[in-house]
Amino acid sequence: MARMGRLIGRVAVTLIMLAFAVVGARWLWQRYEVAPWTRDGRVRADIVQVSPDINGLVTQVLVRDDQQVRAGQVLFAIDRPRFELALDEAEATIALQKASLDQAARTSRRDHALSDLVTTEQVEEGGAKVEQLKASLDQAIVQRNLARLNLERTVVRATVDGVVTNMELQPGDYAAAGRQVLALVNSDSLYVDGYFEETKLAQIRVGDPALVQIMGVPVVLHGRVESIAAGIEDRERSASSRDLANVNPTFSWVRLAQRIPVRIKLISPPANVRLISGRTATVSIQTPPHRPREGHG
Repeated sequence: MARMGRLIGRVAVTLIMLAFAVVGARWLWQRYEVAPWTRDGRVRADIVQVSPDINGLVTQVLVRDDQQVRAGQVLFAIDRPRFELALDEAEATIALQKASLDQAARTSRRDHALSDLVTTEQVEEGGAKVEQLKASLDQAIVQRNLARLNLERTVVRATVDGVVTNMELQPGDYAAAGRQVLALVNSDSLYVDGYFEETKLAQIRVGDPALVQIMGVPVVLHGRVESIAAGIEDRERSASSRDLANVNPTFSWVRLAQRIPVRIKLISPPANVRLISGRTATVSIQTPPHRPREGHG
C-alpha cells in the first residue's frame, strides 16, 4: 500500500512538473514568438541639414555644438558688405533705367504731338524704345529684388526648434551654397521606431497604445502606433546587367523573420527623460487579447 502511495506521488509530481513545463513553454512561445514587443527600438528625430543659400565667407557663428535653439534664432552670418554693394548697384541701375525711360517717354510724347513735323518711322521708333526701356527697368527691379533676397540670406536662422549637432563651423570658413555646414535635430519630431519581427505584426494596428522604455531609464513612456512601414529594402536583390533580379542561389533552412519598422508617437514624455536620437528602447504594443490575427476573420 505504501509502495502504491509512493508511485502515485511520483506520478503526481511528474504530471505537475509536466504541466508547469507546458505552461512555461506556452508562455515563452507567446512572449517571444507572438506577443508584439521588441527590444530592438530606437529613438528617432527629423534632422534638418542646415546649409546656406549663398556663397560667402562666414563672419559670425552665434551657436555652439549641442546648443538648444528656437525657430528663427540666428545660427551664423555670412559676409554682408559684398551683398550690400550688390544691392546698391542694383538700386543705381534702377535709377539709371528710370531716368532713361522718363527721357524716352518725354521724347515719344513730343513726337506724337508733332506728328505733322516728325516722320511716322521716328514716332514708331520712339514708342519701341519706351517699351524696351520698360522691359529693362522690370529686369533691373528683378535683379534688385534678388540682391535684396541674397542680402537677407546672409543671416542663416534655425527653421525649427531643436538642438545643434555636428557643428564644426568657424568664423573665417567659406560656406558654399547648398553645402551642409551643421545639422539641427528637430526636437518637436522625436518618435520611436520599433523593429518588430514580421511574425509579430499580426495584431498591431495604427492607433494601438504602446509602452516604451529607454535603456537605462526606469520611467515607462507612453505612446501610440502612428504608422507601419510600407516596405523594406531587399538586400538579396540587385539589378544585373540586363536589369534582371540577381537572386542568391543558396537556401538556408533557418529562415529568419524580417524586421519591420513601426513608428511610435510619444505622448507627453517627461521633461527629465533625455530623448536623444539613436538611444535604444524596448517597445511593447498593448493589443486587445481577442483581436483577430492577420488574415483571420
